[in-house]
Amino acid sequence: MKIKTLSSGSKGNCSIVLCNDTNLIIDMGISYLTLKRSLEENSLSFLDFQGILITHCHKDHTSGLSTLIKKTKLNVYIPQEMYNSLKEYVPKDRCIFIEDKFNINDVFIELIHTSHDAPSSVGYIIEYKNRNLVYVTDTGYINRKYLNKMVNKNLYLIESNHDEVMLMDGPYPRFLKERVISDTGHLSNTTTSKYLKKIIGNNTKTIILAHLSEKNNTEEKALEAIHNEGIDKNIKVLIARQYEESEMIEV
Repeated sequence: MKIKTLSSGSKGNCSIVLCNDTNLIIDMGISYLTLKRSLEENSLSFLDFQGILITHCHKDHTSGLSTLIKKTKLNVYIPQEMYNSLKEYVPKDRCIFIEDKFNINDVFIELIHTSHDAPSSVGYIIEYKNRNLVYVTDTGYINRKYLNKMVNKNLYLIESNHDEVMLMDGPYPRFLKERVISDTGHLSNTTTSKYLKKIIGNNTKTIILAHLSEKNNTEEKALEAIHNEGIDKNIKVLIARQYEESEMIEV
């Protein structure tokens, strides 16, 4: 199993997960041409993919979805409750409605229901041949029920959106600051590092900090929060960037 982030942040989000013959796109907040070019640079094409997973309906996760659906035969895997928020992008016959646990070929996926201010917002636990990863962005908090399911995975891609001091001292209007820090907003560096401290285990090899705010965070502050929490230094910690693809990461 491999993962690569193509874009991560408030201006667009997209990643790919490769599991031999079962490859998946997660979110489509970049243009069709950008994704096509990126796949070609990695010796891939849309024909190599089995479908698209969408975390929620906000534009930075769906802006390229309509074109992708028109230009490929890929289906979208979503909870049925999410459909009304995506129907302008995706015809119903191109959706495969999923339960909380489901398989795509030999890849097992379990939903993490997140608390973002979007209908049926979700994250994913993805497992393939005894390897597993957690993919969680855009949530104000993580319910204990789902946090318990996330324990001791091989790789975590998790939102580390803002530094709380930078946010409150920054340029956002008050209503937007309150949205970001609310239970339906985004995870701060501090909250994310505390969650990670609880759930990482002996199997954990990699952490990818994602969806960093350009105005209310820095890579240094996100990494500092991890360091301050005393997370095992043998775990590789990476930053998913807005305008730069990650390396192809073996899970």
